[in-house]
Amino acid sequence: MQLLRLGPVGDERPAVRTADGTTYDLLPLTPDVDGAFLANDGVARVRAALDAGELEALDAEGMRVGPPLARPGKIICIGLNYRDHAEETGAAIPAEPVVFLKTPDTVVGPYDEVLVPRRSVKTDWEVELGVVIGRTARYLESEEDALACIGAYVLSHDVSEREFQIERGGTWDKGKNCETFNPLGPFLVPAGDVADPQNLEMRLWVNGELRQNSSTKNMIFPIAEVVRYLSQFLVLRPGDVINTGTPAGVALGQPEPKPYLRAGDVVELEIEGLGRQRQVLGQA
Repeated sequence: MQLLRLGPVGDERPAVRTADGTTYDLLPLTPDVDGAFLANDGVARVRAALDAGELEALDAEGMRVGPPLARPGKIICIGLNYRDHAEETGAAIPAEPVVFLKTPDTVVGPYDEVLVPRRSVKTDWEVELGVVIGRTARYLESEEDALACIGAYVLSHDVSEREFQIERGGTWDKGKNCETFNPLGPFLVPAGDVADPQNLEMRLWVNGELRQNSSTKNMIFPIAEVVRYLSQFLVLRPGDVINTGTPAGVALGQPEPKPYLRAGDVVELEIEGLGRQRQVLGQA
């Protein structure tokens, strides 16, 4: 099952795509795919409606694919969560997860334009597995409890501006929160439909050249531990998103001259079972 949102910016409608490729309208069942939908057994209700034949097919041809989650609550990001990425950037392997935040208004659709910020010279790419929380979590004691709080998985692009992030003082947040810096989607896959989220192939291309090629099995801190750990410091609520880190292959880790993104570049990325994104870079 693939949960998605289709339509113009700000006017997307909820939908579901089944294994045979048919897209069904979810408006009779829910006003949107958001935290409330996940918290109130939305996935189970969609399955029941599909089994009962209660949903009408939707002609999605030509419709824009928006971000598959409406109104994310928090976007919590884990930095340096792949050993090879930490090594390529010259950073020490962290003893605990490195945590930073992105604002929800950085989220755009998977095929929407990504803007290189004004005065940017080091805009970078990062393919990441996104975890969508489906149940409120606080002070979790076990990784099993953590996994039970995950509602869905999603392909996420954690776009970064390295000069803003690293060279301008303060926290990383300045280099992570420029507009359009978190394309999401194209769809959510319910957690129960992903057999092993810790063994998914992930890739990213820039202008057709393969830049990142790894697997979620290479995380330093696995998904369950990340969720458990975060719950000690934050209340995780339905609709929150966790970006779980990126593997080696980012521009920051390349030899000089580093191939940072420019307007006109094309970035494509995918995670096994979670679909594919494509963005053309524009100039802010």
